[in-house]
Amino acid sequence: MAHGSTTEKQQAHELIERLPPTQLSAVVGLLEAMLDPFARALANAPTDDEPVTAEEEKALAEAREWSKRNKGIPHEQVLAELGITQEEINNFKFEEPK
Repeated sequence: MAHGSTTEKQQAHELIERLPPTQLSAVVGLLEAMLDPFARALANAPTDDEPVTAEEEKALAEAREWSKRNKGIPHEQVLAELGITQEEINNFKFEEPK
């Protein structure tokens, strides 16, 4: 391992040790995102600049109207109907194609 890399790791550890507990989860989330290939690919993906089609605009309008007249569906209920758990989503590992 290169000397500079070791020094930077030590500095990172020292900075983490100085963080208040309330900020640790943000740092952990950032590190996980940096190490997750899917999150990295998503962050580097180009912005969708395609115009919204008439069909998509109609679907959006219908969804907005539905939301005005109906109560939202809780996330847990959607997961139950799909037969999956939040833990399964949290533990899902994206594998890059070879």
